[in-house]
Amino acid sequence: QVQLVESGGGSVQAGGSLRLSCRVSGYGYSFAYMAWFRQAPGKDREGVAGIRTGTESTYYADSVKDRFTITRDNAKNTLYLQMNSLQPEDAAMYYCAASRLTLFESNWSQRTFYMYWGQGTQVTVSS
Repeated sequence: QVQLVESGGGSVQAGGSLRLSCRVSGYGYSFAYMAWFRQAPGKDREGVAGIRTGTESTYYADSVKDRFTITRDNAKNTLYLQMNSLQPEDAAMYYCAASRLTLFESNWSQRTFYMYWGQGTQVTVSS
């Protein structure tokens, strides 16, 4: 079965950096879209960054533009999220997600279009 496993979370001071990884295992290594979502306690899960496989187009939430970078290494079956200049509001559980569906670009951040999810990795940012 397809599995997504996140790693790289941790605790950092405001202004620090973290690099999250999402390793894909099992069958079906190709997806139309892959993305990172995050969810803080008491809040909805929101899309942070997405990538369209093939074209490698990337998408970002306004709140993380110019600070976060989403990339993937096909040879390692791994998706990454480089997070710089972290702020307390970035603290959340971060989830890796993947979809086999072909979506409109405007739908990249819609969680209902993703059928595969990791268990999440915690990111804590202290002020």
